[in-house]
Amino acid sequence: MIRLTELTLPLHHPDEALPAAICKRLRITPRDLVRHAVARRAHDARDKTRITLVYSVDVNVKDEAAVLARFRKDRQVERTPDTSYRIVARPPAHGPRPVVIGAGPCGLFAALILAQMGLRPIILDRGKVVRERTKDTWGLWRRSVLDPESNVQFGEGGAGTFSDGKLYSRIKDQRHLDRKVLTEFVKAGAPADILTEAHPHIGTFRLVTMVESMRATIEGLGGEYRFSTRVDGLDIATDAAGQRRVRGLHLNGGDYLEASHVVLAIGHSARDSFAMLHAVGVHVEAKPFSIGVRIEHPQSWIDRSRFGADAGNPILGAAEYHIAHHCSNGRTVYSFCMCPGGTVVAATSEAGRVATNGMSQYSRNERNANSGLVVAIDPERDFPGDPLAGIALQRHWEERAFVAGGSSYKAPAQRLGDFLAGRPSTSLGVVTPSYQPGVTPTDLAECLPDFAVAAMREALPVFGRQIPGYDHPDVVMTGVETRTSSPVRFTRGDDFQSLNTTGLFPAGEGAGYAGGILSAAVDGIKVAEALAASLGGA
Repeated sequence: MIRLTELTLPLHHPDEALPAAICKRLRITPRDLVRHAVARRAHDARDKTRITLVYSVDVNVKDEAAVLARFRKDRQVERTPDTSYRIVARPPAHGPRPVVIGAGPCGLFAALILAQMGLRPIILDRGKVVRERTKDTWGLWRRSVLDPESNVQFGEGGAGTFSDGKLYSRIKDQRHLDRKVLTEFVKAGAPADILTEAHPHIGTFRLVTMVESMRATIEGLGGEYRFSTRVDGLDIATDAAGQRRVRGLHLNGGDYLEASHVVLAIGHSARDSFAMLHAVGVHVEAKPFSIGVRIEHPQSWIDRSRFGADAGNPILGAAEYHIAHHCSNGRTVYSFCMCPGGTVVAATSEAGRVATNGMSQYSRNERNANSGLVVAIDPERDFPGDPLAGIALQRHWEERAFVAGGSSYKAPAQRLGDFLAGRPSTSLGVVTPSYQPGVTPTDLAECLPDFAVAAMREALPVFGRQIPGYDHPDVVMTGVETRTSSPVRFTRGDDFQSLNTTGLFPAGEGAGYAGGILSAAVDGIKVAEALAASLGGA
C-alpha cells in the first residue's frame, strides 16, 4: 500500500474529485486504482476566501512497485507505514505486580500495556470512579462545594476528562504510539473519525464512558483498581553502595503496600505528593510553566474571522486558533488549550483557591470559544533555588483570585477594554462568561504578576490585528489560569527510572514529561515498556 500525502482539494469538492486527484498525482489511470482510504484530513484556512482540504491517503494500485519506483525521490509518495502496536517486552509471568499511581491518561495507558503484558498492575488513585467524581465536580460548579480529593484534577480519567479532549500533540513519534492510543480509544467508544482527523478531539461526556470501558478491559486482564487511595509516603531502602530503591508505599489510612516497581503518574496538580517525594529525597527540579487567564469570545466571531463565508461549514467545524507574541519585557504571551464552542470551568483542587481551565463537548456547540491567554514563567528568572517554589507561586495567585472573586469560588473577571485601560470592571458587556459558579467583575491586575499584566496588555492589540474582534472591549477575561503544566520535573534516566531512586518510574504531565492527553498516554506506554524491560522482559 502507498501513502500519498499533501493532496490538496477545494473545500467544496465532490466525492469523485479525490480518486481523480489520486490518479492525476500518481500518473495512473482510474483502472489502475484498486482502492483508496483517507488516512488523515486537515484544512488550510490561511486564505479564508479559498479554504482547502489537505489529505493523506492510503492507496492500492495494480503495479505498486512501478509507482514507487517512479516516485522514489518524492517524500510525499512512500510505502504506508506500519502503525500496528507490538509488545516490545515479555516479562516473567510470575514477577512482582507493578503499581501505577494515578488513573489519568498516562496511568491509564501504562496500566493497559502492563495488563496486556500479563503483569496484573495495581492502579491507585486518590480520587473516585469517574461517575462519582463527575458528581463531585458538578458540586463545585453548581453549589460552590469543593471536594479536595474528587474534582477536575483528581479522580479516574485525570484532568483530561474535563477538557476539550484534544488528541494531538507535537511529540516526535517514530513508533506511531499515538496510533495505539487512538485505536484503544475507538475500541472504548470514541468516534472513529479521531483516526483520520488532523486535530481530533472527544469531549468530556464521551471521555467518561471511554474511561469506564478501558477500566473494564484492564480489570479483565487481571488489573486491580483502588480508588480513594492516596500515597502519603514512599518506603525507600538504601544499600551499602548508597543505591536507593523503592520498597513499598504508605497509603492514607495507615495501610502499607509492598511495591518494587512503581509508575508515578500523579498529574500536574498533586502538590502534596510533590512535597512528599521531595522530602524523601527523590530527585526533582523546577521547570517552566505559565500563568494567565481564560479569554472568551463568541464562537461565531472566531468562526467568521478564520473561515469567512465558510463559517459554519460542518467539515470545518468550530474554528480554533493558535497565537503567540514575544513582548518587549522579554516575556512570551500565547494561547493555550483553546476550546472551541466550550466553557470555562472551575479547576481548583485546594480550598480557598481559584483556578480555571477550559473544556468542550464533542459537538463543540456552546456559545463561546475560550482559551488560556498565558505568559511563560522561567524558574531561574522568577523563582530560583527551591524546586518547589513554583508551587508556592501558583498558590499565591490562586489565593488572590479566590479573594478577588468574593471568597466563594466565584472567579474574578474583567472586560478586555477595562483590562487594557487599567481600570476595574464593574459590569460585563455583550460577551456572557461561561464560568460556573459565576464571576465577579473586578481588576485582574490584582490576581497576576506585574510582568504578566504588562505582557498581556502589549500582546492583546497584536492579536486583535491577527484575529479581527479578538481585542473587542467586551471580550471577557477570567482568572486565573495556573495549571498549564507541572511546575516540577522528576528527572529520569534513559531507563525511564528516577535518577536516584531505582524502581520509581516518573511519567506523564505531573513528572514533567507530557503536555496533554495524547502525549501523556504515549509516555505511559513508553514507561510501561521500560518497567517490563527492567523485570527482565525481552
